[in-house]
Amino acid sequence: MILSIVGYGDPVLRKVGENITSEYPNLKELVENMFETMYSAHGVGLAAPQVGLPIRLFVVDAAPFSDMEDIEEEEAKFLSTFKKAFINAKILKEEGEEWSFNEGCLSIPDIHEPVKRKEKITIEYYDENFEKHVDEFDGLVARVIQHEYDHIEGVLFTDKISSLKKKIISKKLTNILEGKIFTEYKMKFAQKKGR
Repeated sequence: MILSIVGYGDPVLRKVGENITSEYPNLKELVENMFETMYSAHGVGLAAPQVGLPIRLFVVDAAPFSDMEDIEEEEAKFLSTFKKAFINAKILKEEGEEWSFNEGCLSIPDIHEPVKRKEKITIEYYDENFEKHVDEFDGLVARVIQHEYDHIEGVLFTDKISSLKKKIISKKLTNILEGKIFTEYKMKFAQKKGR
């Protein structure tokens, strides 16, 4: 089932997500619905707060990045098969050089800005079968995970850009807040008139 994606300005996007247990109602179905919602919106990651749930869950499928130019064959192969659900995730370590990459967000449509992030992470999480993992990731996969992890911490990628850039995009952000934009996917807006 395709869920509505919550737009910029909704308070749920600013909440730190709660840990859940394996008894969380319809967890497997929720994970499937989140993947389906992400695919229908042409995203590579989606966090539970983006569908209105303040819990520590996000999904990632990095396959679309495998077609990018300037990607080494080995990384392209890894990206093409990288699909995971992350539950109760906790980043244990971020290391390496910071590097910049143009990021976007399904909750903040039509805005893309360069964001600096560390190149490598160590993360502890549970998968959808509630098996525990501690994994290291680097490159684009690490970046997507960090972006989605920020969502379960109540942080948006626009928080990581300069104040000048924020001024430049402020009108666009207001339009998203008020639902004065068009997306090809289902959205719910914070202040849309006549809700």
